[in-house]
Amino acid sequence: MTTVPPSDRDGPTGLDAHLVVTRAAFHLDITLTAAPGEVVALLGPNGAGKTTALRALAGLTPLTAGRLQLDGEQLDGTPPESRPVGVVFQDYLLFPHLTALDNVAFGPRCQGATKAESRAVAAGWLDRMGLTAHAGAKPRRLSGGQAQRVALARALATRPRLLLLDEPLAALDARTRLDVRSQLRRHLADFEAVAVLVTHDPLDAMVLADRLIVIEHGRIVQQGTPADIARHPRTDYIAHLVGLNLYRGRAEGHTVKLETGPAITVTEELTGEAFVAFPPSAVTLFRDRPTGVSARNLWRCEVAGLETHGDRIRADLTGELSLAADLTTVGAAELDLRPGGTVWATVKATQTHAYPA
Repeated sequence: MTTVPPSDRDGPTGLDAHLVVTRAAFHLDITLTAAPGEVVALLGPNGAGKTTALRALAGLTPLTAGRLQLDGEQLDGTPPESRPVGVVFQDYLLFPHLTALDNVAFGPRCQGATKAESRAVAAGWLDRMGLTAHAGAKPRRLSGGQAQRVALARALATRPRLLLLDEPLAALDARTRLDVRSQLRRHLADFEAVAVLVTHDPLDAMVLADRLIVIEHGRIVQQGTPADIARHPRTDYIAHLVGLNLYRGRAEGHTVKLETGPAITVTEELTGEAFVAFPPSAVTLFRDRPTGVSARNLWRCEVAGLETHGDRIRADLTGELSLAADLTTVGAAELDLRPGGTVWATVKATQTHAYPA
């Protein structure tokens, strides 16, 4: 990797890209912008186009059309090795025959620094990552978390203006992932250029990113802050990602008549197309139709499936309204829940959230 010579611009302007990639059975068409110091996460189901977008930014997949500008420099057609871009791949791709120190020094060496200069830069980055004691170790002697930090140090040692992270925590076990996620958040907070993270893990995205961009079928379907995405999902995929039941219908006052299904009573007063969302924990289940219950949202449902969800049991329900409900193990036992069984589900209007579609 070599650094693109700076232009006469006043200062870094960040990323401005329109990525269009057409293949036989897939078409990606998204616009990405990000300011220096901003961390953007690309989320989406498998096959949505996340990795294709990342490879296009890195120059590993050519654009069919569109543009790619970084700090005012046009990068369309620029070879990958000539872009001011650092990449941390999912499996890290460390050179197995080189030590951690020489892995990190590889980038500065390719940029023209002497061996001594490159190693000095690498030693500094390993120290920042807390890996000085492992500088002489080869990748096979490193733990997953240590290898991830070496890969990050190698990417940052070239002083990139764009840092790309492809599922950087996917290869780690749950305990290591927790520690490394915290460390990665700290390093990204100190990164002064643009960082783009691809992940399928909503927690990684929520913790690490300033802004989320959700891609489905090669298109952006929603973007915003983690808090906004979590509170206002606009597709079933996003609702599932953030753990909400989501419906779309037409609102008139405090009632939203679903496109397919019953009406839901809400506290917000709306008119026109609207979404309604509520968490599975807001659903109360009864074996028999309840009497003396004030909830206006009451539906007869059938248990389609049951699964453990953290320390709760999640029931997948169909019938008058398809929804997910969370309850305790004791609650599930008392209701004698089983696939095919009938239950009544209620949700208080105060526990729903309605917003314009």
